[in-house]
Amino acid sequence: MTQRPAFVPWFVLPSVLTALGLMVAMLTVLQYSIRAHIPGSLDVGGYTLDNFQDLYKSIYINAFVTTAWLSIKTAFFGLLLSYPLAYALVRTRSGWMKSTILIIAITPLFLGEVVRTYSWIIVLGNSGFINSALLAIGLIDKPLQLMFTQTGVVLALVHVTMPIMVLMLATGLSHIDPAYRRAATSLGAGPVRAFLTITLPLSLPGIVASLTTAFAWTFSAFATPQLIGGGKVSTVATLVYQLGFSSLNFPFAAALSIVGLILTVLLLAAFKWMTHSLQRVGAH
Repeated sequence: MTQRPAFVPWFVLPSVLTALGLMVAMLTVLQYSIRAHIPGSLDVGGYTLDNFQDLYKSIYINAFVTTAWLSIKTAFFGLLLSYPLAYALVRTRSGWMKSTILIIAITPLFLGEVVRTYSWIIVLGNSGFINSALLAIGLIDKPLQLMFTQTGVVLALVHVTMPIMVLMLATGLSHIDPAYRRAATSLGAGPVRAFLTITLPLSLPGIVASLTTAFAWTFSAFATPQLIGGGKVSTVATLVYQLGFSSLNFPFAAALSIVGLILTVLLLAAFKWMTHSLQRVGAH
């Protein structure tokens, strides 16, 4: 009989404590969501379901739709930019090139989200780098409105999610046996066909994992939509902040959080269902 190492419980215990803490926090939010709001007070009233009924108003439905749409676009464009980087990271044989790509890919992880967001404010502003460069070469006559738009928010969110997506995609690509590609090449397949028929299908598990992570991460993002959107791009996270800390309506903010969490789980489940068949193809 194999004896379990003595250090295993010390690794399991922190996970269990973290899970319990999250469970208690979620139960607290759920309890707040079914309590009545007392205007001008931090205290809550009796139990009620009115908070969930008020979520059918157009302002909150639009926030859910906007958040889901931003998450989809961020995941899609993040994949388009991250996949070539991950592919080059795995396929390159040069040590310095591999190190350079890895540093470029993961450097944003060492910066706080607020720092990255303020950097994008400098880049996207009317006098920022993008508008200054386009004006200098004569492509535009007046600055483009990139701040306080969904386009600006998506650009910044893609930058936030790319490091994780690159690492996930690189992990998936690194598990592909090079013998498959060599076999396809020996049978007459060119580089493009070998990529489309061998590499891309076999990397689908990494693609699905990166898209799922990017979507979930973007759905709960706060600092980037708040600062880049400037209040004109309303998301679930920004509305929760406004209701909880500006209006002190913590019960309604809690109800919005619960519905946002449920919607995230449902959308991820639907995405998983749609990609299940493709993932099985990639696994084989």
